[in-house]
Amino acid sequence: MLKKLYINGQWKESTTYTILYSPFTNEAIAQIPVADIDTVEEAIQSASQAKKEMANLTSLEKSKILTDLANILEQRRLEAAQIISLESAKPLKYSLAEIDRTVETYRFSAEEAKRISGETIQMDAAKNGKGRVAYTQREPLGAIAAITPFNFPFNLVAHKIGPAIASGNTIVLKPASQTPLSAYFIAELLDQTDLPKGAFNVITGKGGLIGDYLVQHDEIDMVTFTGSPEVGIGIRNKAGLKKVALELGSNAGLIIDKNVTLQKIIEPCVVGAFSNQGQVCISLQRIYVMQELMEEFIELFKKATEKLNLGDPLEAHTDISSLIHQKENERILTWIDEALSRGATLLTGGEVMNGILKPTILSNVPVDAKLSCEEIFGPVVTISSINSVDEGIEAINNSKYGLQAGIFTENIKEAFKAISALKVGGVIVNDIPTYRVDQMPYGGVKQSGNAREGIKYTIQEMTEMKLVVWNNN
Repeated sequence: MLKKLYINGQWKESTTYTILYSPFTNEAIAQIPVADIDTVEEAIQSASQAKKEMANLTSLEKSKILTDLANILEQRRLEAAQIISLESAKPLKYSLAEIDRTVETYRFSAEEAKRISGETIQMDAAKNGKGRVAYTQREPLGAIAAITPFNFPFNLVAHKIGPAIASGNTIVLKPASQTPLSAYFIAELLDQTDLPKGAFNVITGKGGLIGDYLVQHDEIDMVTFTGSPEVGIGIRNKAGLKKVALELGSNAGLIIDKNVTLQKIIEPCVVGAFSNQGQVCISLQRIYVMQELMEEFIELFKKATEKLNLGDPLEAHTDISSLIHQKENERILTWIDEALSRGATLLTGGEVMNGILKPTILSNVPVDAKLSCEEIFGPVVTISSINSVDEGIEAINNSKYGLQAGIFTENIKEAFKAISALKVGGVIVNDIPTYRVDQMPYGGVKQSGNAREGIKYTIQEMTEMKLVVWNNN
């Protein structure tokens, strides 16, 4: 299957192609075009030239484009989910759930397109404000470069595209190298809407070359990036004064307080730790359990984990499949070995079977071992005992990341203590830190990022506030 670049509303061939392989079967599944600098420049100019037309669209027109996109995607739900599973090895059940969320994300974007507004300013509150009326309005930034990861190739793209269109911006999308088929599929669907030609462009190729060119280009007005802290910090350092929105890493923690009914929370904990092979920014990585519940929790959690089905991502019953690259197996096994050499206890997993890293649980992991202090991005979770909620809060905060954290508790005082003391972007009470719906403000502190996603909040990032003052004196 030969794919083409999508620039200025046209499908464009490349002079160079690379082979895309299935992470699960290692079979060739597509030929992906490799854009050169001239092609990237063409995409940027297309987005730049479409700025005025996009900015002049009415709220109703932008809303209709996004509604039409959502409707078409919903009609082709299974096909889209199969693309995710084929190119990323995400189990089909989770791919279908991602498409459902993506449809919802575009629908939220369609609604928010009609709700972009400013505020009036009470000018006569100042001595020299009498007789003056002032208000603010939000205006699109212009051309936005969106650089997206592999783990949610439809929905994380939607969190860039949806708000950008809703706020009247144009887009140059650089998808992850392993998941370009999802991006081209969305281009195909957008091509069927009334979106102005040139307002959406997809380019694929070498991340360093394309990314650097986009980030430093004068006609790109904003860069929105989801990925690793190392790359994100590099983008921020190269971008100059243009806006940069970063959604970065995490090693999400969960506190389980005493008096919690463990049978009710085991299933969400398993899903939080192992869905999409743990390749989720807010994957449940560190669990802190009150000492008196530790033995029972481990028994129940281990039993439920060992029931997960490993296999072909395109099979409906599969829970766990391959990681995005074989080298990820090797990296994570090295991290597991490091923890074991320093006294950690392997409770289950820790081996690769038919190319799939089995869901892995460890206890007694040192706080400075990579499995604890770095982002695993794989099907591995650590469990530690604590003697108080305060101890759990301290352990979660002892991290360079701060995206989301969770606490299960029946004690409202402990809940409010955690809400106040946890240094994260989101605290989830009586649920796993992996919880997310797409209209909520989502983002972190420290090395987890510098912005918030969730359509309303991304629109604020993607627009500029303009102040208008009328002198009626």
